[in-house]
Amino acid sequence: MSASKKKRYGEAASKEVESAVHRQKKGTLRSGSGAKVTSRKQAIAIGLSEAREKGAKVPSKKSSSS
Repeated sequence: MSASKKKRYGEAASKEVESAVHRQKKGTLRSGSGAKVTSRKQAIAIGLSEAREKGAKVPSKKSSSS
């Protein structure tokens, strides 16, 4: 497999994001502050964060420019 075709996210990360989006649709996903998550983008971010904590193959967070 060439370097340009290399997968960026691992299978475990995909499962974790899928789980977070499912919980968001069900209405049980909570943010760090305890508020209910309604945004799909936020659910994906939470799923990636959880996958990162478990050691799944996930690119590191982008740092802010400020």
